[in-house]
Amino acid sequence: MFYRENGQFKTSYRADQQIFPIAQDRWAVLMLLVAAFALVPLLSSDYMFRAILIPFLIMSLAALGVNILVGYCGQISLGSGAFMAVGAYAAFNIFVRLPGIPLLLALVLGGTCAAAYGILFGLPSLRVKGLYLAVATLAAQFFSDWMFLRIKWFTNDSPSGSVSVSGLQFMGFPIETPYSKYLLCLSILVVLGLLAKNLVRSAIGREWMAIRDMDVAAAVIGIRPMYAKLTAFAVSSFIIGVAGSLWGFVYLGSWEPAAFSVEMSFRLLFMVIIGGMGSIMGAFFGAAFIVLLPIALNQFLPLVGALFGIEVSTSGISHAELIIFGALIVWFLIVEPHGLAKLWSTTKQKLRLWPFPH
Repeated sequence: MFYRENGQFKTSYRADQQIFPIAQDRWAVLMLLVAAFALVPLLSSDYMFRAILIPFLIMSLAALGVNILVGYCGQISLGSGAFMAVGAYAAFNIFVRLPGIPLLLALVLGGTCAAAYGILFGLPSLRVKGLYLAVATLAAQFFSDWMFLRIKWFTNDSPSGSVSVSGLQFMGFPIETPYSKYLLCLSILVVLGLLAKNLVRSAIGREWMAIRDMDVAAAVIGIRPMYAKLTAFAVSSFIIGVAGSLWGFVYLGSWEPAAFSVEMSFRLLFMVIIGGMGSIMGAFFGAAFIVLLPIALNQFLPLVGALFGIEVSTSGISHAELIIFGALIVWFLIVEPHGLAKLWSTTKQKLRLWPFPH
């Protein structure tokens, strides 16, 4: 009843093609941004910032980059963890070896290096696809693990292989408290999310979707597969690289190559599958699900075990998390391949018609 566009007339092409054509959506997004920037910091504790909000924002950004490549362009990738690692280590070296460089510039340059790395390992997509492309991107993951573990220059000659950053500042303001880290991640996510949303609605976004649906037919109508695929790898790797930089600089502070292992690549792919492939909103749904599920299981399973007189260990909780992840992925692939974003879209469509049966 309250979610209808009755009386909302479009009098120009610009009004008809805006991101949120329905007024209720525009107001909802505006209120969500106000709540994220103003209300959440007032109501959240340091634990909420460190354990939930900051990981959710960074993982949402990484899932957004993976979704551009996998969901919109249809190029299966298992090297997302490698792109995050390249972004993190590139930003680290730029930040350490160029004293005084702004933090934002270091993050952008780290994402640029990740984009170049993504283009390099995206070249096989011009000749192979499907499972073969997944194996090719998996090679990027193994190569990055070897590179950052064996070549000491990338870790600033650290004997242990771990690196750390400190003294972060943004436009003169120190980035030390959980609140300031949250605002930095949220601001970058909003900017890159808006750019990604506009990009997938543009001509290059339509080329990506044409390649995803049928690359041969796309080439017949004049779309250049090489340009479309490599730009998808570049944009996706850039966003993932920025997310990797934030993951190392803001969330971890100190990290080693194991922080960006192949497990991270699978976790990001799970976010896209559960959240919804080919949907910007799906990246946020998937990241929220992956971040919140372990916390919920850590709180819920011990209570259930105590209720039935069963002691639930920490390893049992981690095993249950993997079982639930696998079961949900299979369920979404069979029942709803478009994930939680499709369920949200269906709910909005029903609200537009409720209470009428048609």
